[in-house]
Amino acid sequence: MDEALVRRFALSCTAGDLAAVRRTLAEDAIAVTDGGGKVVAPRQPLEGADNVARFVATLLARRPGTDLTAEAVNGHTGLVLRHTGQAVAVISLTIAGAHITAVWIVLNPDKLTHWHSLG
Repeated sequence: MDEALVRRFALSCTAGDLAAVRRTLAEDAIAVTDGGGKVVAPRQPLEGADNVARFVATLLARRPGTDLTAEAVNGHTGLVLRHTGQAVAVISLTIAGAHITAVWIVLNPDKLTHWHSLG
């Protein structure tokens, strides 16, 4: 169930389908970002499904040269966003029941080198 929810969330984000992204989130969902002071990112958690949906749909929207893949992140299915093979975001999700309750987004480039594609 969790893996299917993560994939539905990812597909909705890359398609830019805000309503579909919103349906994957709990009403009181939060998003927390880590830009490490090196990447522009919200410093305070985003609260509420509408705010979270808008942010992640914008961040993860399909763009030329980007690839969003479902991968193991902290022992669970998460997402890695790459641009021309270089990781630009790693997303971990907290899931309760049928909804995502928290979206944890690492944008700090110093923490992403492990996630770059080889080759």
